[in-house]
Amino acid sequence: MSRPRFGIWLIGARGGVATTSIVGLAALKQKLVEPTGLVSGLPELAALEPAGWDDFLVGGHEIRDVRLADEALRLATSYRIIDQDLVAKVQEELERIDRRIRPGTICNVGTTIEQMAGPDVPRGESPREAIGRIGDDLNQFAEENGLEHVIVVNVASTEPSVDAASLPASWNEWEPLLESAETCPVPASTLYAIAALTSGCSYINFTPSLGSAPEAIDELARRHETRHMGCDGKTGETLMKSVLAPMFAARHLKVMSWVGHNIFGNLDGKVLDDPVNKRAKVASKDHLIGDILGYRPQTHVSIEYIESLGDWKTAWDHIHFQGFLGTPMTLQFTWQGSDSILAAPLVLDLVRFTELARRRGQTGRLTFLASFFKSPYGVDRQDFAGQFRLLTQWAGLED
Repeated sequence: MSRPRFGIWLIGARGGVATTSIVGLAALKQKLVEPTGLVSGLPELAALEPAGWDDFLVGGHEIRDVRLADEALRLATSYRIIDQDLVAKVQEELERIDRRIRPGTICNVGTTIEQMAGPDVPRGESPREAIGRIGDDLNQFAEENGLEHVIVVNVASTEPSVDAASLPASWNEWEPLLESAETCPVPASTLYAIAALTSGCSYINFTPSLGSAPEAIDELARRHETRHMGCDGKTGETLMKSVLAPMFAARHLKVMSWVGHNIFGNLDGKVLDDPVNKRAKVASKDHLIGDILGYRPQTHVSIEYIESLGDWKTAWDHIHFQGFLGTPMTLQFTWQGSDSILAAPLVLDLVRFTELARRRGQTGRLTFLASFFKSPYGVDRQDFAGQFRLLTQWAGLED
C-alpha cells in the first residue's frame, strides 16, 4: 500500500454521508467492492488517471459525541444500507480515522443543529477564533501526515438559509464581520470554507448551506490560488428532474404543474423537519424546473421527516402537462433509494476530480463539476446532459 499523498477532510465526519463515504473508501482500498456508482470509475474518465484510493487519508470535524464505528454499524443494522460483514472488515480503518476527527464549530448553525453538539465543541468563540482553530486542525493534519494537498468536503446538516446577496461583495469588507459572535451573520459552513481556503485547501460544499457561495469567498480562493465548488449534491429526485424536464422542453409539451413529495427519516431529515433549516433545501430543489423550461409552471416541493424510513428516501412526483390539441396528461414517478449510498460515491468523485483540477493549476470555481450539484456555482444551465458535457469537455473527451 502506497503512502497517502492527499487528505480528505469531512465536515460532519460521523454523519450518514460521511460514514458511508469512509466505509466505501476503505472498502475500495482493500478491493472489497467494485466502483459501481462512481463517475470517476467510468472507463473514459478513468483514463484521466485520477489519484488512487490508497493516495487518500481521511480526517474531519464533527459536533456530535458519537463514534464512527458505531455510526457505521447503525447504517448496517438499523438502516440496512451497508453489509455488516463489510463494516467488520474495515473496522480498524474506521478506528484510525476516528482518532483524526476534531470538534467542529456551531457558529450560526441554528438551534436544531446546535442542540446536537457534544461537550467538547467550543461555545461562545468568535467567528475569527473558529476559523483559526479549524485552520490549525487542517494544517496539523497535512503536516503530521506529509500530505501534498487537502480537500475539505462539507457534508454536514443543512443550516438556516442566508441571503448571499446581502453580504459584502469583496473579501476586504468581510474582515470586520468575523470579530463578533453576536453580530456576525456568517454560518459555520462559510467559516469552514474560509479556514480551508486560507490554509491552501480546496473546499467542496455538498450541502445547500451558504458555504463558499458568496463572491467574496470566490475572491478569497483566487487570492490563495486554490479552488472550490458547490452546492447541494444532486443524488435522487432532483437528478430525475434535470433529466426529464429537458424532454418536455424538447418535445414542446407544456408543463402546467410539477409537484414533488419527499419523505425520509435519517438525521438530515430530522434537521430538515425544522422549517428554518428546510427553507434552504426546498429553494435548492425547486428552482430547477423553471430554469430548464424557460417559464414558471406551478411547482411544489415538500420534505417530511418520517422516522421509520431511516436513510431510505421516497420521492413521488406528479407532472401535469399539456399536449397537442390542449389535451392534459400526467407523468408520475417514484424514486426510492438510500440517501447516503447515492451521495457517498459523488463525494469520492468530487475529491478525485478536484485533485485533478489542482494538478492542472485551476483555481476559483470548478464549474465543470456542475452535474454533481442542484445549484452549481457559476453555471446557469440546469439540464443534466448539458452539465455532464462540461465534465467530458474538461476531460478532453469532446470539443
